[in-house]
Amino acid sequence: MERTAFPLDLLMAKTRATAAYPALAVPRPVHTAALRCALLRRETFVHHHPCWTTCRSAGGRAELRPAARAELTHHERQEMAA
Repeated sequence: MERTAFPLDLLMAKTRATAAYPALAVPRPVHTAALRCALLRRETFVHHHPCWTTCRSAGGRAELRPAARAELTHHERQEMAA
């Protein structure tokens, strides 16, 4: 069942970027430079995705954030159930 109208690669990049923030927020995070580089790469991919020029309005970026959080929550629930 499709939960969002965003392209899968865009949604997954934003989901992974959203997951990186808590990893950086813990006290004394491990591999900080690698986490920051990955976060920057993913956010850059999201920012320059072709979807923004062809199929989305300016409000689309604001819609992507909760969609990514929902996707992350969905994956966390699946991992807990397994």
